[in-house]
Order: sequence, then C-alpha cells, then structure tokens
Amino acid sequence: MQRKRQTKPCYYCLNNVKDVDYKDVQTLRRFTSSYMKIAPRRRSGLCAKHQRKAGKAIKQARIAGLLAYIPK
Repeated sequence: MQRKRQTKPCYYCLNNVKDVDYKDVQTLRRFTSSYMKIAPRRRSGLCAKHQRKAGKAIKQARIAGLLAYIPK
C-alpha cells in the first residue's frame, strides 16, 4: 500500500517573493544540504519554476563567493 505524500508549499509562492536573489544567502542555505548540494524538489518543497531559479541563484552565489562549494 502506497502512501500519498503531502507536498510542502513553495517558500517563494507562500511569501509572495517575485525574484530569487543570489545575494540572499540565508534563504538560499535553506535549499542546500549539509554537504552543500542543491536539495531536490521533494525535500526543498519549491515549485518547479522557483526550483530552477533557486538552482541558478545558488550557482551564481557560489561563483560570487557568497556560498561555499563544500562544507567548512
């Protein structure tokens, strides 16, 4: 018997945030694992649109030096 999973509401849709900002490091840290990998949608709870934008923002923040590639 399979159980139906409840999905989390998207953080950005819920808080009515228009753009995912790469400089907002505290928010982006919510969507990475302890190993600094980008969390999948089923764990992050983001909708498809915001998951794509968050992934790009995390990569951009890493290049800018705001987020680490590996944990310290």
